[in-house]
Parts: sequence; C-alpha cells; structure tokens
Amino acid sequence: MTDWWGDRRWIWIWGRSLAVVLILALASCAIPQIKAEDRLFLPITVDLLDVYNLPPQEFEGTTVGGLSALAYDRPRDRLYALSDDRGRFGPARFYTLTLAIGIDGAGQPQFDAVTLEGFTPLLDAEGNPYPNGSIDPEGIALSPRDTLFVSSEGDVRQNAPPFIGEFDRQTGQILNTLPLPERYLPDAPDSPTRGVQNNLSLEALTVTGSSSGAGMTEPFRLFVATESALVQDYIDDPSQPLNTRFLHYLIGDDQTTLIAEHRYPLDLEPTGAVANGLTDMLSIDPGGHFLALERAFGLRGVQVKLFQLATGGATDISAIVSLAGDVSGISPIRKQLVLNFDDTPLAVDNLEGMTLGPRLPDGSQSLLLVSDNNFDGDRTTQLILLRLTL
Repeated sequence: MTDWWGDRRWIWIWGRSLAVVLILALASCAIPQIKAEDRLFLPITVDLLDVYNLPPQEFEGTTVGGLSALAYDRPRDRLYALSDDRGRFGPARFYTLTLAIGIDGAGQPQFDAVTLEGFTPLLDAEGNPYPNGSIDPEGIALSPRDTLFVSSEGDVRQNAPPFIGEFDRQTGQILNTLPLPERYLPDAPDSPTRGVQNNLSLEALTVTGSSSGAGMTEPFRLFVATESALVQDYIDDPSQPLNTRFLHYLIGDDQTTLIAEHRYPLDLEPTGAVANGLTDMLSIDPGGHFLALERAFGLRGVQVKLFQLATGGATDISAIVSLAGDVSGISPIRKQLVLNFDDTPLAVDNLEGMTLGPRLPDGSQSLLLVSDNNFDGDRTTQLILLRLTL
C-alpha cells in the first residue's frame, strides 16, 4: 500500500529545504563580502578637479611662500594659509585669501580666482614678532572658539623648542600654549638622545568640535603629530616603517588635558628618498577618522599619498619610552589609501597643507591642498581643488 501522506510530507520537506538553499545562495550573491578591517573606515572617494598656481610674489613687505598649512573659515568664507618662514622674508605669519570657485565648460568645478587679502604676523605674549629662528610654523587649525592653533617645529640647533600655541585670530598674538610631554623636548642642541628631530617635528595639526553659541564653547579636541620619528623612536632600517607619534588633547575653557598618544606608522621610504613624512592631517568626523597627507621626495621627485586613518582600537603609548624596539604588540592607527597622486595626471609639488574648503557649486564638499615652494623663486605654489565624497 502506498504511504501517500509520507510521500507528500517528504516532498514538502524536500521543497522547503531547496527553497532555503536557493534563498541562501541568492543572499550570498547579493551581499558583498567585506573584510573586517574595511569596517573600520568610512566609504570615501576624492576627485581631482583643478589646480591653481600662485606665483612667487611680494605682498605688503613680505615674500609669499613657504605655505605649509591651511584652515578654512566657513562663516567668513576666508582661507588662512600659514607660512613656515622663520623670519627671513618677513615675520612669522599667516595670509588671508579669498577663493572664487566656478564651473568650467565641461560642468566641472574650477578655480576662478585666488586673491591675497591680507597677512597677520604671529606675535609673542608681549605682542612682539617672534625673533628670527625661534619659531617654525607648520600646522594651523581654526578652533570652535574662533582662535587659531599653530604648531611650531622649533629649531633644535637654536635651542628653540617645539610648541603648540593658541593665537588670537585677529591680532595674531599668542594666548596660551598646550602642555607638551618632556619626551618631545630635545635634551641637547647637538646629538640629543630624546625629543623631536630637527625639521621633522610638530607638522600635522587638526581640531574637531563646534561652538554651542551664545559665546559658549563645548570642550573640543585637538590632534597633533610629528612629521617623523622622535630621536628615541628612530630605527636605521629602511625595511621597517618609521613610527611617528599622534597626540590627542581635550580642550575646555579652564583646562587642557592630554587624553592619549598613539603610534602612527609611516609608509616605507621610497628608494632614493631624501625625506619622508606626515605633512598634515584633517579630522573628518567625531568618531576618530582622519585624512592624512604623506610626502616623500628624492631621486624620484615628489611622491604624495592621501590616506584615511581610523584611530579606534589604537594602543595608548603615553607610557612607552621608545618605539625603536619590537612594536608588534602595540596596535597602531590603521591606514587606508584614498589617493596616490602618482596615479593622477597632475605632477604634484611639495604638498604640506590640507583643509575642508567651501561647498562646491553642486553642493558637494571641497578639499583643498597647498604646496610649500620653500621660497624657491623658480617654483610656484600649488593650490589643489578636490571633491571629497563621504
């Protein structure tokens, strides 16, 4: 006798199982496989739009050049460009520029005009210009309380220590300085055993936070990093990446606190490189994501890469005296390549500064980069316009 009910039940089970298998198969095709590390990063793209070459020129008694950092003032629609002049071609200073961005014949955003509007000297606590050689301005950021933070590399040979200062945006006078750990301060002008290397010091600076209005400012965060390794962290092995240090401050109305310090591994030096380092970084969200600009130059010319950084999970290295030994157990800041300028048609120069700029005519976000011409009269200053898509 045929087990009619049993046959139907078996067919039902078989059909249901087949359906589940098909659903799972379709789902596996529809859902992209994402690496765990990729989940650390934001989906970011950048598009190269235009470049403006600012020629060497004199402006109000100063030589325009050495532009090493940018900060965009959105409420005033002004761009602040910091010069790394140590006093040879004018006082330590930043310039104020205006930008006009339009559309080219193909409908792409482009620079219509870049205009120098003024300059502001950086002044010490007594209101005087800094003595020649005592300051080497390299990083700048506009804070939520409408001040400008500037990092100075100092000069080891001149016993001029590095520092991070907060300056009045209008007068340029310093208001206060941030505490810098002793391990960053060279212990001797000749052959120091600790501290920043000369001209490879506090290069990259960025701020995140916003004003709460009514003259009040919520605590905000400032991040600063060295261009290359500290003396005590340096390893003379080109097969190993050098480690810079990344500082995280919390700044309030009454107190500044160093929250943490992290290891930032540079890319390996290209063959024939004379210098290689982190030249700027930019906070792009409150969750610990940044853009970072690394630049190398040497026999192969200038090579520049733009990375995204994810700081979540990085080890606090505040208590680690040296990074010259085994660092395999120290979780670093993670990096993901966003753009290698070698893959673009633009021959970039010595790119050192970066900021989020104005909204483009189509409403998208601009990203601005600037090159430091090192006051070489035969070189222009590149101002590069990119579109940043998050």
